[in-house]
Amino acid sequence: MPARLRPADPAAVAAALDRVRSGDPDRADLRLLVKHFMAVLEDLAPGKSVEVRVPPYAAVQVIPGVRHTRGTPPAVVETDAATWIALATGELTWTEAERAGRLRASGERADLTPYLPLHDPGPTS
Repeated sequence: MPARLRPADPAAVAAALDRVRSGDPDRADLRLLVKHFMAVLEDLAPGKSVEVRVPPYAAVQVIPGVRHTRGTPPAVVETDAATWIALATGELTWTEAERAGRLRASGERADLTPYLPLHDPGPTS
């Protein structure tokens, strides 16, 4: 698993969110927002028991518990960029995403509801 992601510049996040919400995002906006919100999740829920995947942009391991080191992790969440951004910002709930088939979650601790929507904890040292 690569090094931890870093939250993006707040102005860049705001601009990308504006373009996404206006219906005019590009791949760079999606990549920036996915990686930003994955970094925020890593800060809020440090751990290695759940792998969250948003292909092709990023994957992180989060949530305290049994550390995963090789092969398929015991808990996996996978979704697309638009769904991840909507979950992270509170524009979509976990339950709505599950019911609509917009995410796949399997294994113990794979429900990210306690962490969503994401609230940026601010800079870390």
